[in-house]
Amino acid sequence: MKKIKITLVKSPIDRPERQKKTLQALGLSKTNSTKELEATPQILGMVQKVNHLLKVEELA
Repeated sequence: MKKIKITLVKSPIDRPERQKKTLQALGLSKTNSTKELEATPQILGMVQKVNHLLKVEELA
């Protein structure tokens, strides 16, 4: 399965609570924090909901 690398580039301050909870579920808490995750449909759906706050890279 493919992996993706997600980095939080914008602050979740002044965002809806739902977006904050989504970031927390992805494991991103502070700006510039990074996680490598499997590209499952569930993870990709969460990334799509908050993609305006993230930088997403595909890993080989």
